[in-house]
Amino acid sequence: MEQKELIGQATPEKVAQWKQVYGDIFAVEVENSICYLHKPDRKTLKAMASIGQADPIRASEILLENCWIDGDTTIKSNDEMFFAVSKELAKVIEIKQAELKKL
Repeated sequence: MEQKELIGQATPEKVAQWKQVYGDIFAVEVENSICYLHKPDRKTLKAMASIGQADPIRASEILLENCWIDGDTTIKSNDEMFFAVSKELAKVIEIKQAELKKL
């Protein structure tokens, strides 16, 4: 079965270029659309954290806007699509494990 192309879908070559720039790339599909995201930086996480408790929707908007690489921009403006993608956004935040040792 042939897979249909999604609105906003990038070529494998374009994704490879993004990986050179951003490292890990994430693709989020919703309905017949797709968007591509990179990991957030500290500045983005700080902005999210300062707003997150009072306005979690705005925090998701900040994360999506600052991690957005390319894709169907309808995802940003269509509420149903935005909320569907928002549920997946936390997965782009990878926190490594650290261990404190007393010497």
